[in-house]
Amino acid sequence: MNLPNSITLTRIVSIPLLIWILSTNRFQSAGGEKELLASALFIAASITDGIDGYLARKRGQITTMGMLLDPLADKLLIAAAFVTLVQFNPSLVPAWIAVVIIGREFLVSGLRSIAASEGFTIEASDLGKFKMLVQSISVVAVILDHRWKEWPVYGPYIFPVHWIARLAIWFMVLLSLLSAGDYFIAFWSKIDRQVVKSRRRAFVLSRRRKRDVAAT
Repeated sequence: MNLPNSITLTRIVSIPLLIWILSTNRFQSAGGEKELLASALFIAASITDGIDGYLARKRGQITTMGMLLDPLADKLLIAAAFVTLVQFNPSLVPAWIAVVIIGREFLVSGLRSIAASEGFTIEASDLGKFKMLVQSISVVAVILDHRWKEWPVYGPYIFPVHWIARLAIWFMVLLSLLSAGDYFIAFWSKIDRQVVKSRRRAFVLSRRRKRDVAAT
């Protein structure tokens, strides 16, 4: 078990802890302890997503286990967060939003699995990476919105937590749909080229066989 894989496993271990913090009544929300702890845990888990991949590439420790665990940890973390937020803050995260987000993750995973079986890969797009950033911001904002609708910053100035959370959620849903379409287009173009190459190869082989038969 190398260091990058160990970091990935800590992200997986943090998932039930995040669910427990948001679901339990052991933490009193009067002072916002529950929301602050859950937000800190989610931010730390999200940061490990970049750290494990960076260390794996830098140290030359890219393994089959890491390639399996890393995307699995990402999907589990996002799915667990949004399923829990449906109960924790349903005014901002209704059930249909969780279904859209989780469905998008399953769709992309399915496309990548099919692509791998066909011998090519679909790399993460810039839109998909930006979506992950907005996704993390929206989760933290929705958690904090459960306790604070706005934060006093300085004098008459306030930080509109509620409106940032609402805008982040809707922007994240839009980016999720757009990035899913982007992955689907990339998949379709590659699979289409794969089919064309297969047809050309089959055509060339059939012509060679005909020539061999004619020569005999």
